Amino acid sequence: MTSKDNSPVPDYPNLLRLDGRNLIVAGAGQGMGRQSCHALRQAGANLLCVDFDPRLAEEIAAEVGGVAFCGDMTQEGEVKRLVETAAQHFGGAIHGFVDIIGVAQWEALIDMDESVWDAQFDVCLKHAYFLSKHVGGHMASTGTPGTMVFIASVHGLTASIRHAAYGAAKAGLISLVRSLAYELGPKNIRVNAVAPGSILTPRISAMLDEAGKAAAARRSPLNKLGIPADIAASVLFLSSPLAGFVTGQTLVVDGGAVVADPYVSL
Repeated sequence: MTSKDNSPVPDYPNLLRLDGRNLIVAGAGQGMGRQSCHALRQAGANLLCVDFDPRLAEEIAAEVGGVAFCGDMTQEGEVKRLVETAAQHFGGAIHGFVDIIGVAQWEALIDMDESVWDAQFDVCLKHAYFLSKHVGGHMASTGTPGTMVFIASVHGLTASIRHAAYGAAKAGLISLVRSLAYELGPKNIRVNAVAPGSILTPRISAMLDEAGKAAAARRSPLNKLGIPADIAASVLFLSSPLAGFVTGQTLVVDGGAVVADPYVSL
């Protein structure tokens, strides 16, 4: 203590621990999802690993000692089945989820078919509504405090050139996070999001050649691309008691790209 402060000092590293917490990771099989599974498991969480691809669900569950679940989270019946499975496996207590599901469809808006627009909102936003409603409803009904962490995108905060539907859906997700934080806060459920910038996921790595990667890196003041582990670290923070007074927020993890002065070149 000091002469003016005798408040207790927490064990800060221990506040990152998730021992005994039962979490669902949706979109667990690769990239940010796989790294998030490892981060949460290393911190002590018990995991149910969800992926649309049954092989990926089984593989990541085997890697982290979790339980595999295969299902389409854009279908409400499948989300209900997920909650039933998780509750049964975890003995009733679900402490939250991490939602990494979402993929961008690149196409100019004036060329975009309605089916593409609808599919983007299903995979980026509608499924988040289902997870929030049914996992959140279970947590609220059982009185289980916990966390929800969504992967949004910087394109929910900026223009989304040639993938406007994706950006609009992610902007909706960021708004949903704010609303859920207020609705679920009295139940001691925190709701936050991470907004990645350019992250070298397996999919992006396959899409970009070396010149494309270099061009993307130059958009960041750090002059580099992010990696999935950068997102997993933020997921771990927001899922942990270390972020115990953080809710309704979107944490931008983009190497500083969105704060760049558009009139100045580095």
